[in-house]
Amino acid sequence: MDKQSDRHKGHRNRMKQKFIENGLDVFHSHEALEMLLYYAVPRKDTNELAHKLLEIFGSLSAIFDAPIGLLKKAGLSESAAVYLKLIPEITRLYQEDKHQNYDKIITDENIGEILVKKFIGRENENVILLLMDSKGKELFCGIVSKGSVNASEIYIKKLIETAVLYNASTAVLAHNHPSGMALPSKKDLDTTKKISVALRLVGVQLSDHIIVADGDFVSLAACDFGEELFI
Repeated sequence: MDKQSDRHKGHRNRMKQKFIENGLDVFHSHEALEMLLYYAVPRKDTNELAHKLLEIFGSLSAIFDAPIGLLKKAGLSESAAVYLKLIPEITRLYQEDKHQNYDKIITDENIGEILVKKFIGRENENVILLLMDSKGKELFCGIVSKGSVNASEIYIKKLIETAVLYNASTAVLAHNHPSGMALPSKKDLDTTKKISVALRLVGVQLSDHIIVADGDFVSLAACDFGEELFI
């Protein structure tokens, strides 16, 4: 690889890091388009190409709205043209999906049923973290540990990091008992209290810990001793 190629590769990496740290707010239009084209034009100076496209079409939106034929005449390959045409289409799907789910607020009444479904078909014990904003809208819901909720201290750090990453206000923990009843053990209770304290240190309220077994569940927050666990 020649020195010019080395510089070019370094430029792309710097641009990606700039995006990771700041988002697109600090990018000019041609820089945003340049970076977008990285994923459609792997071996070409996309900065020059971005300037050319903006000069021809006048704006980012005009580029995205242009017919594939015109994009190809402007110097793009068919694959690159199709890639750019995906942008408004994906934007529409994103907005439609977000709007459809906007009013799906998670509440104390439906949270158990929601989390029970997350364990369908899971034969081994898993720990799921659900994060919500201050209005009860889901920010994240996924597996954070495979194995017993008490088997490892390491995943508590992961819980905290994930909650901070999503800027969550509230968290709910859930784990399953694949071969047992949905009843908490003493270790389950001790771990719940420990996680509640840890999350509180970063401003996140652990509001419940759901234990699932055979399609049924127990909410620790609804138990008589719940107030002692969720500070």
